[in-house]
Amino acid sequence: MILQTMGVPNIAALVLVLTGCGTRATPLPPSSRNPSAYVPRTRAVTITAVPLLVKELVKTYPFLERDFAPGGVLSGKEVYAFSPSTITAVSGDTLRLTLLNPEDDDHAFVLRDFFVTLPPQSRIDTTYIAKAPGIYDFSCSVPAHLPMMHGQLVVLSADQVSVPVETATSAQPIAR
Repeated sequence: MILQTMGVPNIAALVLVLTGCGTRATPLPPSSRNPSAYVPRTRAVTITAVPLLVKELVKTYPFLERDFAPGGVLSGKEVYAFSPSTITAVSGDTLRLTLLNPEDDDHAFVLRDFFVTLPPQSRIDTTYIAKAPGIYDFSCSVPAHLPMMHGQLVVLSADQVSVPVETATSAQPIAR
C-alpha cells in the first residue's frame, strides 16, 4: 500500500538513499581518508661551503690586503657561506644531505642536535629527520668563519602545507 502511494520517482530516490547509507565492509586506509593530508617524504639537499672573501683573494683583489692585515676588518677571519643558506622541510621529512667542502679549510655543519665535520675537499652524505616545526639556525663551528657562515632550517608543520590533489593521491609514506 505504501509503495502504491509513493510513486516510481520517489521509490527510486528511496532505494538510492538506502543503498548509499550502508557501511563499508573494510575501512579506508588512512592515506585515502584525507587525500590532501601531507605524507612525509625524503628530500635530497646539497649544501656547499662557498668562499666569499678569503686570504687567497688578496692577489686577485689587492684592496683586500688592508682588510686581512692585523687590525683590518677581516683580521683573523675569512668570509664563507653555506649555499643554499635556507632549507625548507615539513615535520617528519627525511633530509638526505650532501655536504660539499671544495675548499682547503676545515668546516663543520652544526644544527642544535646535529654535527658533521667537513674536512678539506670532502663530500659527506648523511641523513637528518626534520622533527618539530620551527626555525633552526645552522652554522660552521670554526671560530674564524663566524658569524658569517650560517643559515636556517625552516620546518613547517604538516597542517601548514597544502598538497596538490595529484601529489596527494600518489605520495607514498616513508618506510621507517
